[in-house]
Amino acid sequence: MEGQYLQLIVAAAPTTGGRSGFIIGRKVSPRAVDRNRIRRKLREVLRTLPASAERYDLVLRVKRGRTRAEQEAATAEAARLLARLVGRTGSERAAESP
Repeated sequence: MEGQYLQLIVAAAPTTGGRSGFIIGRKVSPRAVDRNRIRRKLREVLRTLPASAERYDLVLRVKRGRTRAEQEAATAEAARLLARLVGRTGSERAAESP
């Protein structure tokens, strides 16, 4: 799934308790302190997900987030994309797969 500020890469978890990862490059935000702030905010979004999200391995790739406003927008977008992922049924996921 792709949004304006980030890309969500999803795969079925091979074991229970899915994993998550973040890709936040220097081009997105040159300062490490800003990249770490984005990472902390995204971890908080993941922490609030329901238990049904544990069946996925997730990678959140941030595409934009230079300013504080963009960082907040990226966090909100992550929450929307993840809620959409967890809220879908199995038949909808199968229809999206190539």
